[in-house]
Amino acid sequence: MDAVRLIGASRRALAGSGDTIEVVAEAWQAQALAQAIGSRFAVSGPPELRGEALGLTELAGRGCGVLNAPPLDMADLRAAQLTELGDARESLLCLGGLLGEVGIALVGIACAADDQGTYWQCMEAIDAADESRDRVLEMLRRLAARDQGVAERGRATG
Repeated sequence: MDAVRLIGASRRALAGSGDTIEVVAEAWQAQALAQAIGSRFAVSGPPELRGEALGLTELAGRGCGVLNAPPLDMADLRAAQLTELGDARESLLCLGGLLGEVGIALVGIACAADDQGTYWQCMEAIDAADESRDRVLEMLRRLAARDQGVAERGRATG
């Protein structure tokens, strides 16, 4: 399945999650998907994105690590369903939106947490989602700079 469809599925699942366990499970799924997308960009994405993509992979992995992994069957793991990136810009825009929504959902859980463990787990996961989103935004900036350079070279030769 392409990245944009998987991100859309994650956004819908996050929006539909109700309790703390469901929100944390969806946040974990989103970070796992960000890690998979980062890995795919690092291996086969535009060359100017590969360094940032590796950073995204590491940060999203940290986001998974601070959250309790939900008990999932491999068929339920959205990241395992990733087959293609599709349009790089659209995939990154959607991923940035998802990571922002994850952060917001985790803020709600942290604010309502009855115990310090849940609170700090959420705070670390919020930080990881925010840093992952920053990497996505940097990747978008690099794509825009690349496209601007291509357009300027085209005008110069045309």
